[in-house]
Amino acid sequence: MEPAEPERLFQHLIEPLNDRTDKKFYNVAKLGGTKYDILPYSIRVLLEAAVRNCDGFLVKKEDAMNILDWKEKQNNVEVPFCPARVLLQDFTGIPAIVDFAAMREAVKNLGGDPTKVHPACPTDLTVDHSLQIDFSKCAIQNTPNPGGGDPQRPPPKLSPLKAPRKLPCRGQSSCRGPCDAESGRNSGPLSVQIENTPPLCPFHLQPVPEPETVLKNQEMEFGRNRERLQFFKWGSKVFRNVSVIPPGTGMAHQVNLEYLSRVVFDVKDFLYPDSVVGTDSHTTMVNGLGILGWGVGGIETEAVMLGLPVALTLPEVVGCQLTGSASPLATSIDVVLSITKQLRQAGVSGKFVEFFGPGVSQLSIGDRTTIANMCPEYGAILSFFPIDNVTLKHLKHTGFDETRLKLMETYLKTVKLLRSYELSTEEPEYSQVICINLGSIMPYVSGPKRAQDRVAVTNMKSDFQACLNEKAGFKGFQIPAERQRDVVPVEYEGNEYKLAHGSVVIAAVISCTNNCNPSVMLGAGLLAKKAIEAGLTVKPYIRTSLSPGSGMVTHYLTSSGVLPYLNKLGFEVVGYGCSTCVGNTAPLPETIQNAIVQGDLVACGVLSGNKNFEGRLCSCICANYLASPPLVVAYAIAGTVNIDFQTEPLGVSPDGKRIFLHDIWPTREELQQVEEEFVISSMFKELKGKMEKGNKRWNSLEAPESVLFTWDWKSTYIRCPSFFDKLTKDPLPPQCIENAHVLLFLGDSVTTDHISPAGSIARGSAAARYLTNKGLTPREFNSYGARRGNDAVMTRGTFANIKLFNKFIGKPAPKTIHFPTGQTLDVFDAAELYRKENIPLIILAGKKYGLGSSRDWAAKGPFLLGVKAVIAESYEKIHKSHLIGMGIAPLQFLPEENATFWGLTGKEQFSISFPHELSPGISLDVKTNTGKVFHVVAAFDSDMDITLYKHGGILNYMVRRLL
Repeated sequence: MEPAEPERLFQHLIEPLNDRTDKKFYNVAKLGGTKYDILPYSIRVLLEAAVRNCDGFLVKKEDAMNILDWKEKQNNVEVPFCPARVLLQDFTGIPAIVDFAAMREAVKNLGGDPTKVHPACPTDLTVDHSLQIDFSKCAIQNTPNPGGGDPQRPPPKLSPLKAPRKLPCRGQSSCRGPCDAESGRNSGPLSVQIENTPPLCPFHLQPVPEPETVLKNQEMEFGRNRERLQFFKWGSKVFRNVSVIPPGTGMAHQVNLEYLSRVVFDVKDFLYPDSVVGTDSHTTMVNGLGILGWGVGGIETEAVMLGLPVALTLPEVVGCQLTGSASPLATSIDVVLSITKQLRQAGVSGKFVEFFGPGVSQLSIGDRTTIANMCPEYGAILSFFPIDNVTLKHLKHTGFDETRLKLMETYLKTVKLLRSYELSTEEPEYSQVICINLGSIMPYVSGPKRAQDRVAVTNMKSDFQACLNEKAGFKGFQIPAERQRDVVPVEYEGNEYKLAHGSVVIAAVISCTNNCNPSVMLGAGLLAKKAIEAGLTVKPYIRTSLSPGSGMVTHYLTSSGVLPYLNKLGFEVVGYGCSTCVGNTAPLPETIQNAIVQGDLVACGVLSGNKNFEGRLCSCICANYLASPPLVVAYAIAGTVNIDFQTEPLGVSPDGKRIFLHDIWPTREELQQVEEEFVISSMFKELKGKMEKGNKRWNSLEAPESVLFTWDWKSTYIRCPSFFDKLTKDPLPPQCIENAHVLLFLGDSVTTDHISPAGSIARGSAAARYLTNKGLTPREFNSYGARRGNDAVMTRGTFANIKLFNKFIGKPAPKTIHFPTGQTLDVFDAAELYRKENIPLIILAGKKYGLGSSRDWAAKGPFLLGVKAVIAESYEKIHKSHLIGMGIAPLQFLPEENATFWGLTGKEQFSISFPHELSPGISLDVKTNTGKVFHVVAAFDSDMDITLYKHGGILNYMVRRLL
């Protein structure tokens, strides 16, 4: 039973900071003496949080002592972590706020007080995932993206967007040139300028309007998402500790880095380290600032919001020693992908990675955050760069005042969280050490289907040819030799072009991974400038776009003078938010799609993101390559990935000169000069001020302030979910699963992209039929992400990915078989029939079930489909915790065993017995109606996992705690 007034067990460690009696802190450095001094810096942050939050109930003294004894206890004990704050993005934020609203209903229905339902932990929600690219390049020539609808229907009428063509110089003596439409620095409307992201004129630093595409895309975003935005605003009004950052501000991880990060919290004159968990997989980016943080599922995040700690096995910490200096041609992406490969090979899954060594001081904060951001791709929980002098200098440039910085530095030195490479201090001990020489890193891309498949740019042509030859799989396309040189002529905008295998049709410089680092974005801009000056162009059918992580990127691209050159190549700013990377790109021109399909071509997308699963960008694009922003621009100019940059030109200038990549590639010296001149502290200060003001559309948006949300049962966006429909005050004993059918029989590496609804809602899908029955036209469907607050849509979109390979079907398709009737149906329709027949369901899967981004609907969806258990060979850790958090049992075949080993066809019916008393790793019997019996392991890692499973999931558990 929870104590009424928890006892703080480490009060004796509270001290004033030096002579400042008004500032206090827990001096955890005094807790363990030499034991503390050899702890990795990331573990020191864990320890401080445990000491500060130790109440003898949720966090026990034993937990803190286990963390202090990390060297002996790593990987053997579970410890709690109480982060200082929570970060949500709107795709996962909407179900979190919906669940909070539904919890208020459930608490009230069970006789409790709904006003008790509040986040206990400060929570920031960034509305950044609802942007769709309705307009790109020339906005006048584009029609809004129908989101799967009819392209022939006229677009909704937009409000007039008029502006003067010129911004007067205002007589500044420092003005060195014109600021007119010709330069591209004053094009577009002024009347509804996005307040929080005004770029600056490069000549006199006066605000100038955003490109017209930004304004039109944002207007479409507000129009199609008004109901969701009103719901978010209601949540920010009625729930304490919830702050909503409106659309148009920037990406969650980018805003987290630039604006939300405190580094050191100062709350009521008490100091402690900043730390965060978030529902965005890019939350790990802040570890580059020395802020401990990682991505968790929406389900666990809701628990943290309600005051529960995150439970994790005390991790091993891999020390990554960096030495040397990278090649001038190598960008941060090259460093990231090289480190990704080496850490993946080293096997760091489920571990912390902490960087040290002389090479660290040579990396800028942009470099560090880029590296930290990619850690989910090599399986680490996080990649941590301890705070050092480089960090403090960066914070000074971003607007931290001298008094605050001095206080922060004093505190960090006192608790030994400030890393110094100049002073001879005792080095931390690590579980293992990996050495990486930065001098060995050269430019790479990744693809064509997985981020871990790296290809040296110098080997790109030969590797692509090998992919055409290889058997269909993770890299191969199995194109017959006689068809590998096929060329399909296509007419577009009155001109004839030729498409072939390797033709680039999407080239996107997007916010994921790269845009925190000015050097790579400026590199793309300088490359574009040199390309334009050399007379090079991008073919008009290539879907190009530039979606910065925040207005800060637009600031320095504009003020450095390179944005007009990107525009001329087609890379115009389309907005601030997730777009291409989550499947929200506008459709390819119909003639191009037809040519690709009819010619059965391996068309390519090139993007500066960090995920390239097949079909993610567009269903007709088989090959997707991750590349640095300058290389995205280079491949767009070339028009193909089937090119050897060393021996083949990007193109030919108007005077007939062959232009090679090395002719226009910016040098490191050029980049550093531009970065130092234009990426200045005033940009960060300006952004912070504008973000605090919000924007006119958001500020004028009306929302209710009632204790309980007034659900509109006609709404297709926001519905009270059915999670609590059968909730009782007390949990029932674990129920056995009797005669369950297999809903899906899956193979290895099934990702959350395959499971969770994402992207546009396809015509003919179960979700489309539901919305049509509600009176919506295809143009009004919007995306799954936008409708995450509607459980009926999301359940129908679960396992609706066209690339889902169900062994029952034998080919990629979102289908399964309803065995009692033998019908082949959409997964939802089959599950509905089973539900009506009261037949429980299970899923059979292979290795690494649940790879990819952390998505709560990858568990919520199967739960609402009636799935009671998954039997797999292995799981991705976050997804496994999601299954438990929804009351789905994650069962695991014994080592060296799988469905094939037991001769399972998936057509059997399965019965699984659960004892009343469960324990982590308990063995369970599985029986089939064909007489087979085999053992599986219940993949519960902790007593908390078992508690949550017994309650039927974390939501039920939290409601019962509030009664």
